[in-house]
Amino acid sequence: MKNITGSLEKDLAELKKILPAEDILTFEFQSEKGLAFTCVFADAVTDKELLGEQIILPLKRYEGEATAQAIGEFVTSPELRKEKSLTKLAEEVLAGNPVLLFEGADEGIIAGTKKVFVRAVSEPPTDVVIKGPREGFIEDVKINTSLVRRRLKTPDLKIEMLKVGRRSQTFVAMCYLEGTTPQKTIDEVKKKLQSIDIDVVPDSSYLTHFLSTRPYSLMKQSGTTEKPDIFCAKIAEGRVGILVDGSPIALTVPYLLVEDFQASEDYYVPSYRATFTRILRVLSLIVAIYGPAFYISAQLFKLQLFPIKLLLTISGSIRDIPLSPSLEMLLVLFVLEVLNEASIRMPKYVGMALSVVGALVLGETAVNAGFVSTPAIIIIAFSGIGLYAVPNLIEQTSMVRLAMLLVAGSVGTYGIILLTAFILLYLVTSENFGVPVLAPFSPMIGRDLRDSIVKYNLASLPTRPKAFKSKNKRRLKTHE
Repeated sequence: MKNITGSLEKDLAELKKILPAEDILTFEFQSEKGLAFTCVFADAVTDKELLGEQIILPLKRYEGEATAQAIGEFVTSPELRKEKSLTKLAEEVLAGNPVLLFEGADEGIIAGTKKVFVRAVSEPPTDVVIKGPREGFIEDVKINTSLVRRRLKTPDLKIEMLKVGRRSQTFVAMCYLEGTTPQKTIDEVKKKLQSIDIDVVPDSSYLTHFLSTRPYSLMKQSGTTEKPDIFCAKIAEGRVGILVDGSPIALTVPYLLVEDFQASEDYYVPSYRATFTRILRVLSLIVAIYGPAFYISAQLFKLQLFPIKLLLTISGSIRDIPLSPSLEMLLVLFVLEVLNEASIRMPKYVGMALSVVGALVLGETAVNAGFVSTPAIIIIAFSGIGLYAVPNLIEQTSMVRLAMLLVAGSVGTYGIILLTAFILLYLVTSENFGVPVLAPFSPMIGRDLRDSIVKYNLASLPTRPKAFKSKNKRRLKTHE
């Protein structure tokens, strides 16, 4: 790692060797006293107007000594840093911060005049609420940390900035509350982030694999959210939050399965309504996963599971269907997944038309042609809707539903029961940063059940979740 020598010509030549790209520009000028300066900056990501106003114009009038200390005091820019390493100066140039070199100095000056292209803070499309805050994270990590800082105005909020990615040098902000989050969790998360050795980190999802204690697990290993209020609430419970520059999706660890059945709006409505909607989400997911499987199992092995009137209706519908129940259900599920993927990937207005054609025209034509039965389409359609009652688990639950269909068509009800037992055993034995994934149900933590599927009012939740082993257990002062 080479350092600045004090010779402007040599230092500039070395810096150009590190940065040979054509969009890396240099601007040479002199002060009134004759001191030569050279500014090195990236054309597309540096705010040249700000650079000229805050750095170049003042320095043209500079008459002081040729030292970084004197120049730093003369220039009025609010963000100036000094650095000796040419490699680190090159990294700053690539990040959008121009570097100032001058004759006789053993340090370069970094000016914070990066040009930032960001979209406005708006309501996230993945978590729309009727009541509650409508702000969502965007792709700039500094703005995201400011949204967090605005909600947690306490010196206990610590934000540690790390760089991840050999080539991308992506900023990753690790957020936690000192004195609340266990130090063991903080150290373990930081160690995992610092040990990541990958070229590019374009999104926070790249980090989930490295943060996982079971990297190849079907189930999630970290929580995700686009809302600052949810993010701050999770931090306040004793979790560690992770923000990645370039991604609006924030990560939180440790992760509990039950948190995906909770929504931010649950905390802004009466507790009885929140309890009802959480139970509804659980039931919707159960029906979505097991509905198609039990329908196949009943048709192939246990017809007596159907009520007699329903059995007669189904028998009339499937009488002329050429496919077996398993193949019929898999065919309908395959068509549903294709339509879902196509409607997402295609242009917005074409996707809307495709959804109408696929759901109405194609479905009705397939039934009239005798390829599939009406009950199969109804069950798969309801199953597809039910999965989106818990959108954060859609990838995992869709695969579980497929597995249930396969075992139901080959083994029947016994296969469904065995697969369910296997999944439960897997979840019971899963941990995330020392916290059981199924807490507070396994192990059973009585007081944490007050904010699980059942939601108690705020006055009944004076302590933080016991599962996270927070050092500061009390979050609400009660007057009893």
